[in-house]
Amino acid sequence: MKKTDSEYSILVNDVYKKFKLVYDKPFTLKERLIFWKNTKVGYHEVLKGINLKIKKGETVALIGVNGSGKSTLLKLMTKIIYPTKGEIKTNGKLTSLLELGAGFHQDFTGRENIYFNASIFGLTAQEIDARVQDIIDFSELGEFIEAPVRTYSSGMYMRLAFSVAINVDAEILLIDEILAVGDQHFQDKCYAKLEELKNSGKTIVIVSHSLNAVKKLCNRAVWLYKGEVREDGPTDKVIEKYLEVCG
Repeated sequence: MKKTDSEYSILVNDVYKKFKLVYDKPFTLKERLIFWKNTKVGYHEVLKGINLKIKKGETVALIGVNGSGKSTLLKLMTKIIYPTKGEIKTNGKLTSLLELGAGFHQDFTGRENIYFNASIFGLTAQEIDARVQDIIDFSELGEFIEAPVRTYSSGMYMRLAFSVAINVDAEILLIDEILAVGDQHFQDKCYAKLEELKNSGKTIVIVSHSLNAVKKLCNRAVWLYKGEVREDGPTDKVIEKYLEVCG
């Protein structure tokens, strides 16, 4: 990043993203031999010229109806996928919660997955040793921490994934609707922890359909509509305009 960009955690510069769509795709060898000329290819443009600057310490919500491009934009920020055009720059250690249990090995126990996942986020074995009990305690999984994660419910997955992600000392935290999973007690606990991280100066970008949670947690909202930024500003004002159209 340039010196003039050092105050920003995330810079999204004129980003476009389209996905290839294959129609009438043959599945069997016979179909491929007979209909190989009939396969049709198209493209779906999900994001169209997105520009965003997210300052260090900001807590930003991405809102919009399903299919507006929110999750795609978050995945681009993590570099799970890459833009068709444009660029995204991040400044600081980043951790993400985009898909429930992504990165978990199904046959590993919860404890083993803590070490596995935390190492992916860049922690050493010694650093994980020092935090493993805090992670287990926050997850409230108790004796299930020694069971294979393939036996976990979706709520247990979320507890473990969130507990790991908040304990890796990242400067940027990206969250995609994962907090909608689980009981009310743990959701409240997660939002309280996010509030704590917010107050400590972490940068948080969250995708959520819970507008009440967005109002409570985020000082800025970005409304995506058909792949474009429709509104960007103070949370209450953006949500008010969003509800006028989509409420």
